[in-house]
Amino acid sequence: MDATVSQMRSFRSTPLVRDLPETASVHALRTGEVLDYQLLVNRVEALAGEIAEAVGGGGARVVVAARDPLACLVALFATWVSGNCAVLVNPELKPDERVRVTAKVTPRLWFGASGLRPVAGDAPPPEWPDAALILMTSGTTGEPKGVTHSLAGLEARLRLNLAAIGETALARALCPLPLYFGHGLIGNCLTPLLAGGTVHILDRPGMEDFAGMGALIDRLNVTFLSSVPSFWRMVLRMSPPPAAPPGRVHVGSAPLPVALWSEIAEWCGTDEVYNTYGMTETANWISGARLDAAGAEGNVGKPWGGRFGVFRDGALRETGRGEVAVQSPARMLGLWGAAEQAETPDGWLMTGDIGELQEDQTLRLIGRVKNEINKGGIKVLAEEVDMLLERHPDVLEACAFGIPDEISGELVGAVVRIDGQTTPEELIAWCRGEVRADAVPHRVAVADEIAKTDRGKPDRRAERAKWVAAWS
Repeated sequence: MDATVSQMRSFRSTPLVRDLPETASVHALRTGEVLDYQLLVNRVEALAGEIAEAVGGGGARVVVAARDPLACLVALFATWVSGNCAVLVNPELKPDERVRVTAKVTPRLWFGASGLRPVAGDAPPPEWPDAALILMTSGTTGEPKGVTHSLAGLEARLRLNLAAIGETALARALCPLPLYFGHGLIGNCLTPLLAGGTVHILDRPGMEDFAGMGALIDRLNVTFLSSVPSFWRMVLRMSPPPAAPPGRVHVGSAPLPVALWSEIAEWCGTDEVYNTYGMTETANWISGARLDAAGAEGNVGKPWGGRFGVFRDGALRETGRGEVAVQSPARMLGLWGAAEQAETPDGWLMTGDIGELQEDQTLRLIGRVKNEINKGGIKVLAEEVDMLLERHPDVLEACAFGIPDEISGELVGAVVRIDGQTTPEELIAWCRGEVRADAVPHRVAVADEIAKTDRGKPDRRAERAKWVAAWS
């Protein structure tokens, strides 16, 4: 046996991986395949040996682009057991996207549908010796961004998740999200697995899955489920509710209007529905608020470990409105391959979110800095307009954005999905009675669907480009 392979760590000696309880298991609903603890160990150690033999040492990057969710998890753990760094990407990447990702992370191996294959070229030494996971947060358009985490940081996040949620709620989790970003991988899979639970993975849910969601929750006796608002809009429209409520439900990765929050709780049959706040840079969830503690749009509660601040007028403040800053034990190592890392005041991570912070650390999110619409110097948050429009009884979903204007610089535009006969003109007139004049949309379009990113968020860039062109 090659010396590198013989010196490789085992499953039970690898940080984080070794702490998985023997009751942990994963189930792929599409194929019916189940990996109990021992089968998982066997497959991981076999693949880890292949990786170690192929790279000849630790510290290399291994791109994981597996469509099969069980293969994805096995490859992730095997990369860690072999002492290397996993780069999780969307398996549907186009050729030019693969070129950009490869140029960014210079991997030694690529794991996809055909298994492991080498990637040509010499990889430079790692930027951080303890890098274990790189999550690519963009790359479809422009330069990909590789958020890099260590095993220690990931474990800190998972331990905080367990403390906030509890093992009982995590006993039988349903994951309807892809595993190549933090919400699906860390929140929906690794957290329940570390609790010793079973994770049922629903790969790429479609119309039949949405229509049968209530029955599926009952059949699997689901105790935990986390997804995005767009998932719930489809489920509420298509599926009867479950007979038995799941123990705990998280909704995150996009703004959650209170009306939708209440509808989800009613459908699920429980108030244990949490509006969660997280970001890839902090390895998943930062905080969460239960429905009966909401009281206002955007409430995401108090931090699950770490601390919130707001940055305003050049200084970090403990209360008030400003850009949200976070101190977290699960903070990323940095952005892989970035010439300049984002500067933070005194070790705080700037989130790019705008929020209002109370003295007791309760945070209410208002919008994103980059989604501000600059109307003659007055800033309007796109998320504010989204939630305004979604309060109208006929509006199912809204996506606001700035549209160019020679006089004001930008005006407010929006696209909506509706269930009714309301016209765009009637919606604009309704908005005038609900909100200040600056936030009233200048143009509204009605569409059958609103474009989504591969993470299930409204794709403002795509919708803006489409409707700006249509209105020109």
